[in-house]
This record gives sequence, structure tokens and C-alpha cells, in this order.
Amino acid sequence: MALPYFLGCPQWQHPAWSSGLPPGKSPLGRYSQVFNCVEGNTTFYATPSREQCQQWRLQVPGDFRFLLKFPRTITHDRLLSGVDASMRDFLEVVAPLEDVAGPFLLQLPAAFGPEHLNSLWRFVDALPAPLNCTVEVRNSAFFSKGEAEKALNRGLRERSIARVCMDTRALFAATPDNEITIEAQRKKPQVPVHLLPGDAAPVIRYIGHPDLESNRRYLAPWVEKVANWIEEERRPYFFLHMPDIGDALSLTEIWTELLSKRVDGLEPLRFNEEQPQLGLF
Repeated sequence: MALPYFLGCPQWQHPAWSSGLPPGKSPLGRYSQVFNCVEGNTTFYATPSREQCQQWRLQVPGDFRFLLKFPRTITHDRLLSGVDASMRDFLEVVAPLEDVAGPFLLQLPAAFGPEHLNSLWRFVDALPAPLNCTVEVRNSAFFSKGEAEKALNRGLRERSIARVCMDTRALFAATPDNEITIEAQRKKPQVPVHLLPGDAAPVIRYIGHPDLESNRRYLAPWVEKVANWIEEERRPYFFLHMPDIGDALSLTEIWTELLSKRVDGLEPLRFNEEQPQLGLF
């Protein structure tokens, strides 16, 4: 059975996953037998070649989705100002993935504040159809429930664009008593969980507690929310992160176990065992 929602991680390979994923010819091919989407974090740091994108396309089925991040030179260095040519160049490179592209991830830094909203609207309005994006903000003004957040949400709703919801509550509930947790808390924003009702498919980035079992109580509200979206045929995107990304498969086991108890017909994933194919081929 094909998954009625999109489930993925921030990357498609890690040494710790080697024994858990099904056999295959490539890390991406193995990953795509279990997960049906991935965050394209690699494009944030460096733009791949068009040939590399062609190879990625050959390794995934047609209902797989890449949520590619726009390069940091566009979002962070230029704050979306004067980037039309850079956007076109990037989209030309990743064009081989167009038929398996989910919404592009437009991750904006804390420096991108209310005064930059017009740049955001110009940027997203210039995206060529049928491409679209989902927007993640980190400036505190967009979480204050004041006029800045209202303006952001209004503009997103008018354009049927989802607002990425990053949930770092579990991560910041952890005691920073090791280097991995300290580094994860340094890199991830501690922002409130704000969901934007609208027509676009929701996009959730859940950052887990380093103690796997502690995630159950933080995931529980998402079980009900995702189940409701599935019943409404919304097909949300749900991404699972961990401070040590090698633990992501174990977190996936916990998440799919919880969701399977709420949604009829869903089976929990068990790694290091024979994997169901989830109807991806």
C-alpha cells in the first residue's frame, strides 16, 4: 500500500543506516524503497550538476518527492534581493527532477524580518509554474502573533503556500550533556510551533530528543494531527530529524508504530528486518 502521506529524513544516507535499509544499487535507491520523500539539504550548501540530478531521478520511483532547498547564497547571503538570475540558474540545473519535485524549501534566516516581506512575495511570485515552495521563517517577529506574523500568514494563504512548522521542543527538552546534543541545540532554532491552516499540504520538520523513548510524548500530538490530515486527504510532509542522524531510523520505527495505531491499514516500519515496499514501485 502506498503511504497516504509523505515521510522522510533530512538526507538519504548515513553509515549507521547501512544494515537497516533494503538492498539496492545506490544509497538513494535503498532509501526510496522505505521513504517517499527527502529534504534536499545538499542543495542549500552546494548546487549539484545537472548530470547528478539526472542520476538522482533514475534512482527513485515516480511518486517519490524531493523537497530541495534553495541555495544559501539566495536565501541567506542576499535575503532574496536581486536573485532572479540565480534562481533561474538553480532551477535549470535541477530541472531533471521537476516531475518528482515537491515544494521547494525556502528556508529564511533570522535576519530575514518583516521589512523583507516584499522580497519574499516577489521571489515566490516569480517561480515558474508548476513549481511552488514552502517557507520557513526564523525571525522572532513572525512568531509574535502581531502584525508581522499576520502579514506573513496572509501572503502565504493568498498564494496557497505552506509555512514550514519546525518542532524543536523535544530537542530543547534534552539536557545538553554531550557534544552532539550541544551542537544540535546550537544549530536549530528554538521557535514556537505555529501551524498555518490553508490549502497547501503541511510540512513538518520534527527534531527529536536524543533519548529515543522520550520522543513518544512529543510525537503523540502529531499522531492525531497527521491522522486528521490523512483523513482529509491532505498528504502532509513529515520529516524526522535527530541530533545524531544515525538514530533517524529508530525514530522512524517509533513514529510509524504510533501512527499505525491511529490510522487503519498503516504498518509500522521495522528496520534490520525484511522491509515492506510501501507500494512505491
